[in-house]
Amino acid sequence: MPAPILQIEYTEDEAKKIGVVGWVKNTSKGTVTGQVQGPEEKVNSMMSWLSKVGSPSSRIDRTNFSNEKTISKVEYSNFSIRY
Repeated sequence: MPAPILQIEYTEDEAKKIGVVGWVKNTSKGTVTGQVQGPEEKVNSMMSWLSKVGSPSSRIDRTNFSNEKTISKVEYSNFSIRY
């Protein structure tokens, strides 16, 4: 029997599907933090998913995106879960 998928893994899967890189992590406060990098339109798609859809049983009370800036190249080679 396969192990149940962790909710945060849905975020990783969506990021890979959209084509962004970075990381995501559950915090001890019951929130999620992370970093997303990629072409602006793909980052915007990921931000929209995080704000409106999220993992299947997640409850999105609010989203807070900060430190948005243009970069010359991405700093990550993939999207991962941090623990």
